[in-house]
Amino acid sequence: MKIQDHSILVAEDDLTSRTALQLTLKKWGYAPLIAEDGEAAWEILQDETPPRLLILDWMMPRLHGIDLLRRIRSNKLESSFYIIMLTTRDSTEDIIEGLDAGADDYLTKPFNPGELRARVNVGFRVLGLQATLEKRIRELQKAVEHIQTLQGILPICSFCKKIRNDTGYWDQVESYIAKHSGTRFSHGICPDCLERHYPDFADEVRGQ
Repeated sequence: MKIQDHSILVAEDDLTSRTALQLTLKKWGYAPLIAEDGEAAWEILQDETPPRLLILDWMMPRLHGIDLLRRIRSNKLESSFYIIMLTTRDSTEDIIEGLDAGADDYLTKPFNPGELRARVNVGFRVLGLQATLEKRIRELQKAVEHIQTLQGILPICSFCKKIRNDTGYWDQVESYIAKHSGTRFSHGICPDCLERHYPDFADEVRGQ
């Protein structure tokens, strides 16, 4: 799944804070998508390619950021998200509650631009690592499927030794195996075939 490198969802009901976040993120080259409450943010996340990095205010109308966070984590959405909670609540208990609910990071208001930029950079770095891991997992799953195919019973012609593939067509043995395993073949002649097809040369070879 491709990460939208410049897209960030900002859910903030306070106009001043929302504008500051929007202008700051744009200045750094990001493309913030703005939601004025939790429900609006949830609607944005239903898009086919939603932002993967989210900045959520804790207290919002209709749906608080902490409740939106819990909804995201409990719904097992196809996309993985890096979520930064933004709030004036900075007690140890609040921080623990936010992290327990599924937040990846925590930023207090009024935010420090340098701290925000550092945390956003960390978020995208983590998302990049997750995307790489997901790609490797898909590649391994595909490799396992190919191995399982090769380990199964394969229909093979008794005369020409072609193998019937998954679509019903017949492939040469080396062509079929190459498609399903990436194996490259080099061709030679075994001693029995050398004797059968080139008996004179076979005698010379034995004589050596």
